[in-house]
Amino acid sequence: MNNLNHLENLPQELKYLLSAFLISLSIGILMGLSYVYMTTDMKPAGITERYNGSDVKINEIPENYPKPIENMILTTHNHLIMFSIISILLGYIFYHNSIINGWAKTLIILEPFIGTIIMFGALWLMRYVNPSFNYLVALSSIITYTMWFLMIMISLFNLNKK
Repeated sequence: MNNLNHLENLPQELKYLLSAFLISLSIGILMGLSYVYMTTDMKPAGITERYNGSDVKINEIPENYPKPIENMILTTHNHLIMFSIISILLGYIFYHNSIINGWAKTLIILEPFIGTIIMFGALWLMRYVNPSFNYLVALSSIITYTMWFLMIMISLFNLNKK
């Protein structure tokens, strides 16, 4: 790759723009993770309860009702689109870093796309096939978010190194 395309060689104004975008996106992702924490306690059992519904005891109102198929479709649709947009934007910026190259760069860029499909596929499997797929939802989520934050941190470092 041409050295002029590396993040550290961009004009200062573009470095500011990309840094502001990456910081804003990080805040947005953290807000989403805060919502996940509030609704699932970030535990596999919490994911299952959120989508499959709470265990109901006689004469009690459940805290979570099973998600109807319409809600599952809407959740999946919205997240697949937004996660894909986040992943392509982060991947494009990260592609221009000069710190990580080769197969590692390719893996880090592609994992969020694969992880998103696994995450939401497992969510459907957890809801309609077997609650134990909650572990696959959790694992794929952890890996996807880790790759996003890795791309953000490396890109920010590369944009702002002197």
